[in-house]
Amino acid sequence: MASNRPFGNFLRSRRTRLCPENLSDEARKRRRTSGLKREEVAQRAGISVEWYVKLEQGRAVTPSRETVEALGDALRLDRIERAHLHSLAVAGGRQPFRREEAPDILRAIVSDMPGPAYITGQRFDILAWNDATTALFGDFGRIAHDDRNVMHWMLTDPAAKKVFGQSWPDEAHRIVSLFRASYDLWPGDPTFIALVDQVRERCPEFEGWWTEHGIGAPISGVKWLHHPTQGLVRYDYATFQANDDPALKLALYMSGAACRSGRAKAGDGK
Repeated sequence: MASNRPFGNFLRSRRTRLCPENLSDEARKRRRTSGLKREEVAQRAGISVEWYVKLEQGRAVTPSRETVEALGDALRLDRIERAHLHSLAVAGGRQPFRREEAPDILRAIVSDMPGPAYITGQRFDILAWNDATTALFGDFGRIAHDDRNVMHWMLTDPAAKKVFGQSWPDEAHRIVSLFRASYDLWPGDPTFIALVDQVRERCPEFEGWWTEHGIGAPISGVKWLHHPTQGLVRYDYATFQANDDPALKLALYMSGAACRSGRAKAGDGK
């Protein structure tokens, strides 16, 4: 059985961020341990200290679902973090990562979308995009194949900062947390490690965000983006998993004007 260091690293990152309860400020200052001690987490989770130490060290052990839930309670994980911990508990034994290929039918659908649309894989590689995407973000085809990646583009390409403007730091930080959730499920994979090393070298902000070990989940929402010819435009966006290959995700953007037009048409049909 392979070791599971990502599981242990995630436990450690969440343990060290928790403040001990029922301690005076002076007592907290005297503590050499950042956050909770291992013994305190084990007690909260109702497991032995020895067992918890093995888990945090990423040894070749498999915790039960009940243990993972107890650890989630002990570390006060939110819904997204708890789901990630469960995923880490069963991760391992994967084959080396291979860049996916978008099926022709999905490429055709993306091509016909009126607004920006693109398909990404598990490593956030950009696999397909349409003309509206090129008009907004630039032509991903000009980027070297191995660098054609959402996180790489967002954190290293000057075009990304132009498009996102003042919202770039928040959006780039969010992308790092989304990518980290996928990265942890491919421990030691050289293609994931190489991508992180490239971004770390070219983006000064990356290391701080990466060290936080934040975990994100895709959400729908609104983005205000600087279109090269249309100026500042509001876009509603959402992402979807492909039924034939859940590793593939489709990202869709619709401008505010198009959204209002679509709602008006829906109302005419009532």
